[in-house]
Amino acid sequence: MIQGTMSSAGKSFIVTGLCRIFSDLGYKVCPFKSQNMALNSYVTKDGYEMGRAQVAQAEAAGVESDVRMNPILLKPTTDVGSQVIVMGKPVGNMKAAEYYEYKKSLIPVIKKAFSELEEEYDIIIVEGAGSPAEINLRDNDIVNMGLAEMLDIPVLLAGDINLGGVFAQLLGTIEWLTESEKDRIKGLIINKFRGDVNLLKPGIDMLEDRCGKKVIGVIPYSDAKIDEEDSVTRELENGAVSGNESLNRDDIVIAVIKLPHMSNFTDFAPLEMIDGVLLKYVSSVSELSGMDIIIVPGTKSTISDLKWLKENGLFNRINELAGNIPVMGICGGYQMLGKMVLDPEHIEGEDLEEGFAFIDTKTVLVNEKTLKRTEGKISGLSGFFECLNGTSFSGYEIHSGQTEGVTYNKENVFGTYVHGFFDKGEIVASLIDGLHNTRGARGNNKHSYDKAPKDIMDYSDIKNREYDKAAKAIRENIDLDYLFEIMGINKEKEEK
Repeated sequence: MIQGTMSSAGKSFIVTGLCRIFSDLGYKVCPFKSQNMALNSYVTKDGYEMGRAQVAQAEAAGVESDVRMNPILLKPTTDVGSQVIVMGKPVGNMKAAEYYEYKKSLIPVIKKAFSELEEEYDIIIVEGAGSPAEINLRDNDIVNMGLAEMLDIPVLLAGDINLGGVFAQLLGTIEWLTESEKDRIKGLIINKFRGDVNLLKPGIDMLEDRCGKKVIGVIPYSDAKIDEEDSVTRELENGAVSGNESLNRDDIVIAVIKLPHMSNFTDFAPLEMIDGVLLKYVSSVSELSGMDIIIVPGTKSTISDLKWLKENGLFNRINELAGNIPVMGICGGYQMLGKMVLDPEHIEGEDLEEGFAFIDTKTVLVNEKTLKRTEGKISGLSGFFECLNGTSFSGYEIHSGQTEGVTYNKENVFGTYVHGFFDKGEIVASLIDGLHNTRGARGNNKHSYDKAPKDIMDYSDIKNREYDKAAKAIRENIDLDYLFEIMGINKEKEEK
């Protein structure tokens, strides 16, 4: 099990890399996270919803995503409440205090899921959540040391040196643990290191002497792009994936509206990988200038976020820009592009809210959630989005709304329920090429379309490259022999 001194210590990265390492060594390996809190989710082949981080880890392991790898998913709906999803299906919305009591009843679910995976896999890499030193949450803990003791598994504790204070992180975390929990920690990992590791050695020696635990690896800072699990990452909080200083006159600028309850921002990861494309998350009118296309993303609270757009002026500004530049909506964003979103069952607590009315649809929110994989070929689009006709797509749908009307596209507006829409390289290439040509037609940088990328990899191929990169960073900087030892694997015997 990989636990961390805090959120974003790199637990997901390490688990992903280890899944690829053990898979490459010929083991059948899978990830496991008992409880995940994230608005980034995915639909399995059999129609269940699970967190994206465990999907990425399963991909790195070369196995099919399985809801048993993430039996509990919490999708925040407010600052104090979440939709609770158990074994891939929603069981209701709960406030934090209510869920704190309810989660005790989920222990058999967790044990059953893990036990079944044990029967099918050689190795399971378990990921913790937050920090085991959150002593106020020790009672009823089902994600950190409580889970490790429940499943009787060894733990590695990872700290993030990039933020500073890693020795205090690691030592302080251990100091807050009970003696039995301390015994369960078999090694420490220092993650996200930059510089000369030899300069770190005196500190490592002192840490090992002070806490009696071995530092089994110092993992360098890696630029490997792994899908995030958290609903809000530092990149989103900072506004831009890449800063304005990198912008030049030929760059295509894509604005993604940073909705308060934005979900599945991993939809846009493929766009971040393209040279000459700047992806910006926008939350105010002043930021919405010089854009080539506007995308309204998915959201966990469509009506609430639609009201937010109106209150801060973005709704009117997008209306003004829609005649000049393309506007696209995905999932909840697609619902907003229509005339109205109705909530007769008060799922979000509101009756209705008028949308942009760019397309002739209305959406009714219902309790039954649509969860399915989907694929097809695009045809019949008009206006700017004609550039996508003839391309193939594949992805998945996760939504509570049922949209009435068959209009997905009108002039320069296009909407879709498909998450993962940009995963196909031909769709991204066609979109970027279309944006360059449109810019040329407006007389703005009219020759820049010659620089548009023609051959773009599918996102699945890009992700495999990134998983290999993560695995290499870990494999070259961790004591694998010691790792085999604490896992109870006789490496020499298996090699024979």
